Amino acid sequence: MKTQIDHLVVVAQTLELGVQWCEATIGITPGPGGEHAQYGTHNRLFKIATPANPLAYLEIIAINPEAKRPASATAKRWFDMDDPALQAAVAIEPRLVHFVANTSDIQAARAALKAQGIDRGPVVQASRHSRKGVLQWQISVREDGQRLFNGALPSLIQWGKPDAAEPLRLHPRNSLPRSGVTLQGIAVTHPTAVKLQAAFDAIGLAGIAVETGPANITATLHTPKGIVELQSHGV
Repeated sequence: MKTQIDHLVVVAQTLELGVQWCEATIGITPGPGGEHAQYGTHNRLFKIATPANPLAYLEIIAINPEAKRPASATAKRWFDMDDPALQAAVAIEPRLVHFVANTSDIQAARAALKAQGIDRGPVVQASRHSRKGVLQWQISVREDGQRLFNGALPSLIQWGKPDAAEPLRLHPRNSLPRSGVTLQGIAVTHPTAVKLQAAFDAIGLAGIAVETGPANITATLHTPKGIVELQSHGV
C-alpha cells in the first residue's frame, strides 16, 4: 500500500476563532471548507503541499453549533472533539491535535495496525459538498472518537468511492489555490516511540521523525510570517 501525509488537523473552539488564529499566527485567511453532518462539525482549509507531500493541506475544524446530528449518529465526534481535556485546551487557543494519512488501501492499513495490536477503528463512509463537486472518502473513526497516542498515530483516509477509478480526482487539493504556506516537516515525540514507529512502518508511512519523549506533534510550516511551528503539547 502507498501511504503519505494527507492533512493536519487544528481544532478550534469555534470556526470564527480558528480563522482569527490562522490570520494572526500563519498570516493567511483559510479557504472555504464544508460541513460534516454525521459529526456535527465544519471546517476551513488551505493548501500546504510540497513535492515531498503533494497532497498536504491544513484543516481548521470546530463543532458546528447550528448542526443537528442525525438520530443514527451514535459515535462520538472524530478527533476526540468531545473530550473535555481537548475542549479545555482549544478554548485557550486553537491547537494542532492530529494528522491524517492518505492510504491506497485503507482496509489493508487497518489490518496492518491490528497486527500491531492497535485498533484504529472501523472505516466510515463520509462526504461533503465542495465547489468542485461532492467529496467522498473513507476514514477510520473509533466509536469512542479517540485519536490514540495523544493524536500522534494518524487516522487513515482513502479518497473517492471504494471502487473509484480515479480516487484522488476529487481531493481537496484540487480545489485549493496556493496559499503561500508549505509543510516543511512533521516530527513526533512520544513515551512509546518504538511502538509508534512500528505502526508507521506497518502502514508504509515514512518521512516523519519519531523520538522518545513527552507526547508532542510538531508541524513546521513556511508561511508569510516566516517559519511557524505548530505543536500539540500532548493534548
